[in-house]
Amino acid sequence: MLVVRDDTEKALQYAIMRRRATALLAGFTALFVAAAAVRHLQPALSPFWIGLVRATAEAAMVGGIADWFAVTALFRHPLGIPIPHTAIVAQRKDRIGRSLGNFVGNNFLAREVIARQLAGMRLGERAARWLAEPEHQRRVARAIAGGVARAAESVPDDELVGSVQGTLVAQLRRAQVAPLLADLLAMATTDDRHQEFLDRLVKLVTRIVEDNKELIRIRIAEESPWWVPGAVDDKLYQKIVSGIERTLAEVAADDAHPLRAQFDKALRDFVEKLHTSPETIARAEAMKERLLEHPAVTELSGALLATGRNALAKYAGPDAPTPEPLERAIGGLAERALGNETLLRDVDESVERLVLGVVDQYRPEVAGLIARTVEGWDATAASEKIEIQVGRDLQFIRINGTLVGALVGLLLYLVTVLVG
Repeated sequence: MLVVRDDTEKALQYAIMRRRATALLAGFTALFVAAAAVRHLQPALSPFWIGLVRATAEAAMVGGIADWFAVTALFRHPLGIPIPHTAIVAQRKDRIGRSLGNFVGNNFLAREVIARQLAGMRLGERAARWLAEPEHQRRVARAIAGGVARAAESVPDDELVGSVQGTLVAQLRRAQVAPLLADLLAMATTDDRHQEFLDRLVKLVTRIVEDNKELIRIRIAEESPWWVPGAVDDKLYQKIVSGIERTLAEVAADDAHPLRAQFDKALRDFVEKLHTSPETIARAEAMKERLLEHPAVTELSGALLATGRNALAKYAGPDAPTPEPLERAIGGLAERALGNETLLRDVDESVERLVLGVVDQYRPEVAGLIARTVEGWDATAASEKIEIQVGRDLQFIRINGTLVGALVGLLLYLVTVLVG
């Protein structure tokens, strides 16, 4: 498992490894000095073992110092001496940034690499399974409702009303109202359901006549000539009212009443005209235009938006309730998606096209961002950052160089003794 450490921990480990590498070099140096001193002070001792130790320590020192110089030269001038081709990272920081940006763009953001990674991820199924969890449905529903509520609050009333009204009116103007009305009326005639409407209409007219008998009497008296006696007016009133009431009662009681058949024929003829008659269609369109231009449409749009905003406002706070209908809709969508392999495959393909499109478009920007970021770093700070990241591993080079040098010195001394 990859363990990611912060810069402080990396710097501490780098310092520890650097001290160990330096201590190893210092140990071989002390060993070399001791071997030289013993050989000078005690010439009677075996020259073979003294020479072996000295040759081993000497080669270890050479290897350790050489690798110390190489590692140090990457980040700074060794011992502060401006030797050519040292402090490489600091002096070539900008070139390193451009190379790093190109490397990331060409190797990590390559279209083939991204496509290969996305191919086996089954993002559609993962998303559906995630949304199938009730807790996740609740979180998504709250986020959507809260986002819509805050967006609605941020838009001025006049601008929002104008936008909604303009969009709604434009859509209604493009749609022909006559065929739509015809289809609605045709649905109403299915299984003679329009006769139920006629029954309600008969009851309504009956109640209106009953509640307005005195008004009918007055109107008959006002419209009658002055020379007609009042008794005649009363008789005429009684005839009219009783005739209306009797007709309405007969229609209500008789499912086969001729008036019902006339109503049925009139309705079906009107539906046919809404589909085929240019005059009827034109009148319906003209009525629609007059309705859309009426100030009441603006008032209705404002009222609907106000109602919608009030309904959404409760979802804007941190303690907002969960919009349960939206939560159920999300859960249903997740369940249907999990049972539809074609839909999941389409989702995967759509996500892949989207991601690859974004990668293709912004790959140069990512490479440029890396290059510009590195260019903006201070040379010394950049060198220190990179040294902290890789310095611990580089100290192993110093340790290995010291040990390999010691081994080579030992072998060369043995070969020299054997040959000599």
